[in-house]
Amino acid sequence: MIAKKCIHIVAVPLVASIIFLLLRFYFISSFFLLVFVFFLFFFRDTYRKIEDSIISPADGIVMENGGKVAIFMNLWNVHVNRAPLSGKILEMRHAAGRHSPAFMEKGENERLSITMETEIGMVKVVQIAGIIARRIVSYVKEGDIVKKGDEIGIVRFGSKVELYMPDNTDIDIIIKKGDKIKAGQTIGRYK
Repeated sequence: MIAKKCIHIVAVPLVASIIFLLLRFYFISSFFLLVFVFFLFFFRDTYRKIEDSIISPADGIVMENGGKVAIFMNLWNVHVNRAPLSGKILEMRHAAGRHSPAFMEKGENERLSITMETEIGMVKVVQIAGIIARRIVSYVKEGDIVKKGDEIGIVRFGSKVELYMPDNTDIDIIIKKGDKIKAGQTIGRYK
């Protein structure tokens, strides 16, 4: 399945490929067909089994863990992000910024912060654009009630997602730096 709000991006190279094929520009048609296949792969939205407790909001490699879990998504990961817990979207704050490599950025890149009220307290998911990512697309708005695992948005073309949890000694983060994780996978437990 293609991720929400991305079908038009996937369709453009397909239409271009067909047009150039009809005009008998086979090399150009082949190029656009390859772009179409890449976009089909990149903008895919796969089924995820939602596990217990606190789940990962994104696919990728864990860069930091603890009260803040940072996950770097490369080009090959699914870029649809999910709610780590059930709750209410209290605030969404977009900040324009740079497009540095997401794995190196230090709070200067474009970002969308989503603050949620959950059963463990306030949780914040921050979607961060990277060097190639140029658009953060939200699927939710302030006031929405989401269930754990619901899709909350996508960051197009490589990026990073940070998850901030409340200071709560009863939260046990079970992942570690360098782990490869999937959206929907358990990353922490609470009592």
